[in-house]
Amino acid sequence: MSLKNSYFFLFLASGVINDNGFWLIGIKNSDVNILDDKTLLECHRKELIGLESAKDILDAINLNLDNIINDLKKNQIPLDDPPIGISFNIPLYTLENIFDFWLDKYKDKDAWETCFGLLKIRRRVSLTNLINSDSIKGDSKKCALQIEKLHDYKPNLYKNNISNDPMWK
Repeated sequence: MSLKNSYFFLFLASGVINDNGFWLIGIKNSDVNILDDKTLLECHRKELIGLESAKDILDAINLNLDNIINDLKKNQIPLDDPPIGISFNIPLYTLENIFDFWLDKYKDKDAWETCFGLLKIRRRVSLTNLINSDSIKGDSKKCALQIEKLHDYKPNLYKNNISNDPMWK
């Protein structure tokens, strides 16, 4: 069996290196390689799919996350710098929504191409103006709304100055 036709695991996991947490979305060729990675703590998503499909979906997920991180930087919202992977500041539900969205869209070639094209546009400009001006219609508009929703993560910047004692004291 050629490498191109074999199946791989696209996964979302949490991990820790030197007490620094991170998220990791990647591709591994076996379930054992995920389980044996001592830096990974828990696997939250794991899908067995073809290598080319896994690469395409991972590219979309990474572009989506890059867009979010760039928006946060543009707005001067700090993120922890993880040892590898993605900042633990981005919540799991946000990553799961992005992972699930792109995995699902890949099943429909037309929806995938529309959504991925809009994601590339979203890299440069918000899709909100296109949506509000009726520049796009129908399925494209629906996809644009979904893409914008995937980009709506904003951290809670409210600082609580009240110190709680640990529950074991």
